[in-house]
Amino acid sequence: MRKISFLPLVFALLVTGCSFHLGQLPPLIPRDILFGNPERTNPQISPDGKFLAYLAPDNNNVLQVWMRRLGDQDDRQLTNEKTHGIWHYTWTYISNKLIYAQDTQGDENWQLYTIDTDTGATKNLTPYKGVQSRLVAIDPLHPNELLVAMNLRNRRFHDVYRVNLHSADTLMVSRNGGLQFAWIPDRQFRVLTATTTGGLMIRESPRAPWKNVRRWPLGSSGGAIERSRENNAVYLISSPVNGDTEALLEFDIATGTEKVIAQDPRYDARSVFIEPTTKQIQAVAFQKEKLEWQVLDPSIADDFAALSKIRTGEFTVVHQYESPMLPSGSLGRRDLQDRLWLVSYERDDGPTHHYVYDRTTKAATLLFADRPKLEAFKLASMQPISFRSRDELTIHGYLTLPVGIPAKNLPVVVLVHGGPWSRDQWGYSGTVQWLANRGYGVLQVNYRGSTGYGRNFVIASFKEWGGRMHDDVVDGANWLIKEGIADPKRTAIMGASFGGYATLVGLTLTPEVFAAGVSRVGISSLLSFAKTRPSYWSPLRGMFALRMGDPVKDEELLRSRSPLYFADRVQSPLLIAHGANDVRVVAAESEQMVEALRKSNKAVDYFIYEDEGHSMNRAENRHHFYAEAEEFLARHLGGRFEPPTVIPGHGGAAK
Repeated sequence: MRKISFLPLVFALLVTGCSFHLGQLPPLIPRDILFGNPERTNPQISPDGKFLAYLAPDNNNVLQVWMRRLGDQDDRQLTNEKTHGIWHYTWTYISNKLIYAQDTQGDENWQLYTIDTDTGATKNLTPYKGVQSRLVAIDPLHPNELLVAMNLRNRRFHDVYRVNLHSADTLMVSRNGGLQFAWIPDRQFRVLTATTTGGLMIRESPRAPWKNVRRWPLGSSGGAIERSRENNAVYLISSPVNGDTEALLEFDIATGTEKVIAQDPRYDARSVFIEPTTKQIQAVAFQKEKLEWQVLDPSIADDFAALSKIRTGEFTVVHQYESPMLPSGSLGRRDLQDRLWLVSYERDDGPTHHYVYDRTTKAATLLFADRPKLEAFKLASMQPISFRSRDELTIHGYLTLPVGIPAKNLPVVVLVHGGPWSRDQWGYSGTVQWLANRGYGVLQVNYRGSTGYGRNFVIASFKEWGGRMHDDVVDGANWLIKEGIADPKRTAIMGASFGGYATLVGLTLTPEVFAAGVSRVGISSLLSFAKTRPSYWSPLRGMFALRMGDPVKDEELLRSRSPLYFADRVQSPLLIAHGANDVRVVAAESEQMVEALRKSNKAVDYFIYEDEGHSMNRAENRHHFYAEAEEFLARHLGGRFEPPTVIPGHGGAAK
């Protein structure tokens, strides 16, 4: 374990604002405010509308589930996790029962626990070692049961089980043939609809065989989101057969025909607002440059109009958290009487504010902001941008510039998102604000393959990992240099997961472009990554072969796009970090890259977090990583630097 020491005085003065331009920046935002645990977050309302649950740290700074009576201040802590906080939880449709998910130090073998809010008693509903449990569905008509997917029978894929919320009695109700990875129940809580990477599967009864009834068009991921109340149709998000962007569709089970409910010509449908008891589709969101809602149900039009006036920023009434615990978009965000909604407002330059909205009065009451201390600081604004790639694709993204200094010849960090089948979007990002506050311009590029821009944009990324996908990132950096905003000698690249891979690609395959790189949980070899992906990703094997490349048929291509084999080309310093328990991108990916770099006498700082996985759960570890990354960037790009302190309890060992 390495202790963080203070920098030499001369260097500390240089990076904390002695230059003319850096001296015009607003005060440093402490890393603790940016990367510590939120004060309170993820509020959810009980189905009877009487209680509010939320996440907040305890006295030991571990994130726990708390609750209070709505409108009162009788807050009390419900859970008592010792080291790793809870990030995924939800109410059930029994008002004194919540459930939450917890793994072991980031290994993603989630177990589901129930909490009795009256007694505080906790029960493990899925106490199976080495098994991953995912919540499939909770239904108000079947409040005593859950549908849970587990790879209990076969670690390569998940079957669906019905689990009793009180006794934990478990019964398999859908056996997976090896292709299915998502399911939705009908009104009788039967699993008759499933999603594969190839298309939609339906069966007529629990004992009937599965039938493939609809294929996803090439490049469209597709997904079933709900069955209709009449049980005769399935609502999908997918590209129409001859269309590009993903639309909200209604698929008729009997005839196999479908109709478009809502579609945008340029952007994919993202979130759907569904009434939990009637299953009526009420609104759909499109993630354009900013989030835009299209109201489909006239009965909520006045509500959405009222919500748009409460405060500035994007509002949402559905969950936007990536979670194994939230199968329904509005679960925990509205009561069963549909009188109270929990609404979150997100800004790019401030914390997220959470309100309870009363539909009868059209009035909203502020509950809390997740990081209220941010409001004491001047944050940077995030601007949508676009540019043309070298092969004439339109590439979208976001540019965030430091407050208080001219946008000219700046040190810049190109921040590459993970996935790759995701996208950057407008809104608050702690990492973006941290970089901008330290004096860096921040460029986020939604390279080809990013979701949200239609299936043809995804198709353009097939077998282009480290190829044209990376060209888009480099083209973005060059565009910023040509605009006079970025200093070509002080442009760095940073990212996690696929973004970490892009960082390693940047410093090996295009070593002349970037002055430094920060890679967290990054892939170093596409060949070894293909062999070490989690076994329960087996239903996704065909999709990876199509989009990334087949490790047998395309071995030479994947080798040519793997940074591991080009470590000797690195010209710029690297910082690499990984969680020891990562199952998506195993720590050996970073270990082998660091070994290759050191054999070639290349500069690399490496940190391994023994109690983390693919994400960073513990605030202590986030503090450590960002302190190290901040010192590293300041040393090589010249930005500002908050002097570090020794952080007790972090698991980051320098190697």
